[in-house]
Amino acid sequence: NPGFPHNISRLFAVAPHQKGKVQEEPVLSIQNKQAQNFDWALNKLDSSVRRTGRITRALLLRIFHDMCRTGYPSSNQALLLLRSCGSLLPEVPLCERTELAHMIWGKLQDLGAVYDASHYNALLKVYLQNEHKFSPTEFLSKMEEANVQPNRVTYQRLIAAYCNEGDIEGASKILGFMKMKELPITEAVFSSLVTGHARTGDMENAENILSVMRDAGIEPGPDTYLALLNAYAEKGDINNIKQILEKVEKMEGNFMDRDLMQVIFSLAKAGYPQYVQDIMSHMRYERGYIPDAMNLTLNLITQGLEDTAFQIFKSFPSLLSENHSESSMDYGNFFLRHCVTTDKPLSKLKQFCDELKEANMHSSPLQFTLYCALESKKADLAINLMKTMKEEGLPLRPHYCWPLLVGYQKEKNVQGTIGVLKAMHELGVEPDVETYTNYVLTNFDDIQTFRALLQVIILVECFLLFFSTEAVGYFLYNLIDSMSDSEVQAKEEHLRQYFHQLKKMNVVIPTNIYRGIHNLLDIYHVPELIKVCGYINTELGVSALEEELEKLKAEKQPIGNVLKQLIVALCAEENMQKALEVKAKYEPDMVVGGYAALINLCCRHDNVEDAMNLKEEVFRKDSSVALDTNKYLALVQVLGKHGRLEDAINILKEMKEKDIPIKDTTVTFFFHILNAAAMRGGVETVNRLHESILMLGLAKPSTNLCSPLITVHLEKDDVPAALEATIDCYKKYGTIPRLHDILCRLIEQGNTDLLQKAMDFMSQERGEMTMLYDIFFAFLNTGKYKEAKKIIETPGLRARPARLQWFAEKCIAANQMETLENMVEMTQKLFECDREQMYYYLLKLCKISNDWQKADATWTKMQEENVIPRERTLRLLADTLKNNGQEVPFDVDVNALLYATSMQCDIAIVFFFILCVEAYNILLEAQKKYIMFPPSAYSTLIKALLAEGCLEEAIKVKNIAETHIKGFTLNDAASSLLIITQVRRDYLKDAMSTLKTVVESDMVPIPLAVTRLIQALAMKGDLESICAVEKMVENLAASIGLSRMLFVNNTVLAHIKNNNLDMAVEYIEPLFISGMQNPDSPIPSMSYVFRKVIEERLEPALEKLSAMAERLVNQFGVYKPATDLFLQYVDAGRVDDARFLLQRCGGIAEQKKILMAFIAKSSQKPGQKLLTDISCNFYFFPLVLDNDLASAKTLFEKVKAANIHTDEIFLKRLAVLLRNAGEPVPFTEPPVSVFSD
Repeated sequence: NPGFPHNISRLFAVAPHQKGKVQEEPVLSIQNKQAQNFDWALNKLDSSVRRTGRITRALLLRIFHDMCRTGYPSSNQALLLLRSCGSLLPEVPLCERTELAHMIWGKLQDLGAVYDASHYNALLKVYLQNEHKFSPTEFLSKMEEANVQPNRVTYQRLIAAYCNEGDIEGASKILGFMKMKELPITEAVFSSLVTGHARTGDMENAENILSVMRDAGIEPGPDTYLALLNAYAEKGDINNIKQILEKVEKMEGNFMDRDLMQVIFSLAKAGYPQYVQDIMSHMRYERGYIPDAMNLTLNLITQGLEDTAFQIFKSFPSLLSENHSESSMDYGNFFLRHCVTTDKPLSKLKQFCDELKEANMHSSPLQFTLYCALESKKADLAINLMKTMKEEGLPLRPHYCWPLLVGYQKEKNVQGTIGVLKAMHELGVEPDVETYTNYVLTNFDDIQTFRALLQVIILVECFLLFFSTEAVGYFLYNLIDSMSDSEVQAKEEHLRQYFHQLKKMNVVIPTNIYRGIHNLLDIYHVPELIKVCGYINTELGVSALEEELEKLKAEKQPIGNVLKQLIVALCAEENMQKALEVKAKYEPDMVVGGYAALINLCCRHDNVEDAMNLKEEVFRKDSSVALDTNKYLALVQVLGKHGRLEDAINILKEMKEKDIPIKDTTVTFFFHILNAAAMRGGVETVNRLHESILMLGLAKPSTNLCSPLITVHLEKDDVPAALEATIDCYKKYGTIPRLHDILCRLIEQGNTDLLQKAMDFMSQERGEMTMLYDIFFAFLNTGKYKEAKKIIETPGLRARPARLQWFAEKCIAANQMETLENMVEMTQKLFECDREQMYYYLLKLCKISNDWQKADATWTKMQEENVIPRERTLRLLADTLKNNGQEVPFDVDVNALLYATSMQCDIAIVFFFILCVEAYNILLEAQKKYIMFPPSAYSTLIKALLAEGCLEEAIKVKNIAETHIKGFTLNDAASSLLIITQVRRDYLKDAMSTLKTVVESDMVPIPLAVTRLIQALAMKGDLESICAVEKMVENLAASIGLSRMLFVNNTVLAHIKNNNLDMAVEYIEPLFISGMQNPDSPIPSMSYVFRKVIEERLEPALEKLSAMAERLVNQFGVYKPATDLFLQYVDAGRVDDARFLLQRCGGIAEQKKILMAFIAKSSQKPGQKLLTDISCNFYFFPLVLDNDLASAKTLFEKVKAANIHTDEIFLKRLAVLLRNAGEPVPFTEPPVSVFSD
């Protein structure tokens, strides 16, 4: 039966029903995955159909294979894929579309997809669209075997299948089924019957169907009339077609363009293309015309009707040109590509290319067709296209053949490679060195092939025909290098002939290659060959070339080649004067290459007069000669530099007239020419060159190309003119170049009027939100952070990722860490701002600047803000730390799972937009319905709940996750948050247990978690637990930055809490004494102990510790504890205690580093004065010791300005300094000895 392939019964088999409980994948979890995959696939296909009206085979197969990999194909997915196997694949032949549908059907069924009537109906639709012949009755019987009941749509499509074959009797049987089942007979059925009668040749009955419809109470609609139109089209009856069209128009009805395209397809397929234009005249060119017409064109080409397809295609440009300039795009790329794909003959391709070129619809159709042939690996077609291009006078390049050579390279096909080289020779294309070394030599498995070729004496001629002289040198070097000394000696005669042949043909080899060959021959001990090898040595200096030139001149031999070599050699030496003299002497023999080198040399030396004279000379010799693009650009640049504006514009005009190729690099060169003129301040030069470039069509206006128009004013610091130029650019070209720089200048100048004007302009033309971002970035860039903060906090302002990315990358490029940090901080509450992305930018700059401390601080901020890092961010941070020899505080692979991967019902997303308690409630509801979430969702919610202090809820979520997800564990950050929360709740045993689990699981707790736990244990006096925690983290302490003093200080506190003061002192005092023996070890700090004792008002303990501190000063000269106590007194406002301690331990004032650090830190605290009376004294004393009068006077002025009380010691010390310097004392000097303390 033609309707089904041999395995069709498998396609319609019933999927087995699996029973039993599958714990790993609950049903609803599978459904969630299916829903996610379906949405993804639907979006992909929908996007393609929206843009182009079609999908490609590659896209369909990619989505199909992705679905298969998931292992959970749903009914929706199967339906989606099946529906895509019909007319949405116009580039695929009909039979292949059907094979795709069968393959998809079978594979998805094997994976467990269950089919219902909708799937069978979709398959029927595909059969109809693909004109696939099958047996409707067998199709029905297969449905019955699968226990699937056909519905009305099934019967309608089966009727259509019968009618397409002209089988009215078969259609009538199906109609009988429908009537028996009391299913309504719709317009679709009658339309099929019109087609059925027409296919039997009975047009009278086909027309009568319309009357039958009316009798049945159904008014014929567009579908019925379209069926009739297609029927007449298949007969070539244009008169009846026109009558129906006129009739429908009189009825105030109309056909959509898509309907008329079906009629065109029917006419073309039936062999009546001459009537296509008649139908085209009825087109209304609706919004979707272009994609529909493209698909019709592709379909026609696929079915061998490319002439009609081209007729349709030629209707495109008149529509497209309404929105695009004629040069804005090349029409027909899709057309030419599909013609190549479907193997249309060369003659047909040539015809299409010629017509496209003549109609100015494509700038380079033959070149693009060649590209398609190479892309499709159609070697014969590619070679023939190159021959055609040569006949047309189009340039050919060696790299055109690289794709062919690559194919033969992979196959190790030597004959294929040689065939391409022969073809290149026939085409007159000389392979360059890159072609030879990268795509030819590598095709030979070993040197045996070369040796075999070397035995043939014609190798010399062949190789020289194929390759450049440089490539010949590479070949010769590789050949000799691969031979043994005995082989070289055996082949010496062949090699001698080879060298003589090269000399006879005036072939010379570059110096570096010659030296390599010379060294090889020297190693092989063949002195005679070395002499002969000298024939091809290019190590001829300028003088040697001059001698050779004179010799050839005397012998009346051609000198063009040597003359060019001499000119090029002189240019390489930058000897412009000598090169010009040689040119003058041998001017009649000069060739274009020599002139081009000289012109370039003169431009490099700013010799504008000679450069222009040389250009005129070469054109007098041959007016058709065109220089290459770079030579023209060099002339424009040097002419503009010397103020010869009209000449520069004339060069641009010549580039247009001679159709000089313009590439992206050319446009970039234009920018540099304009920018150089702008930097010189040439306003007229910039404006006129820019205008000429655009008017001649050499480039399109862009922000980059227009920026010199503004730069020229900014360089003169004429900001008003720059702003006017920017506004003018927007009006003319729709671009706003250098706006950011203008705004920054205006802010720096404080020009509020112009700034307001700029803001009004931006707001009007680009919207208020865009304006706010522009001004926000300008404030940031100029360091106006307060103003920037006000802007970004504007109510209703949303995050614009692209704008934020632009400024972040600008900061990264300029290494502006402070600016970027401020932006990241200010955008914390910006609506819809991707905080993880913002921190990624910051970490990126940290890595570039190799600032691991900043990176580490950023990581801490991310944790504080509960930002979930993506894998790339973690890798960036890990790399920064590793590169600086620091321990990475997380496992990158584990933490890569921290961010949410599921967008379907993902609590990680919900949490950001609603209260985490609500997210918790959603999870509980999902739990009741057995809905599962990815591990990242649970982790995120647990962290959010812990951050809110919801410990019980977090534990419940953790238990749920552990129950349903095998091996679920909290990550480092979440576990650390849990410890902190347990400590806050005073659940210290639980916190200990959590920490133990973290450490045993090879995770790394954050330092804050361990610190909080130790401090809480100390306040309980739990010495045993402190020791236990210290032992737990002893291997981690250094890597996570835990100081040993954390445990020491809290052990002291625990002793104090236990009222064991002597034990506390006995524990801590030896540490300071032993520290004296090792000056390299860091000095312990007791600041934390002193602070807690003062805060807790534990006076007995304070007295004990104070006595110990003074004892360490007096007996051992250890000032750290006393200094720590002094600073804690100052910080706590116990001024008298601090003063008395300072008087007893005067050396405290000499601890300059510690004291300076304290003052700096204190000055940053809000609400505090810069200095206190106590700090004045100990800050001042080192200045006395250093005799630093200037700093002492500055300090005194600050003290007076801050109205701070100064004691007599302070004043006495200052008076001594002033008197010693011979300066007057501006206050009453107190009668106190400087050393009274």
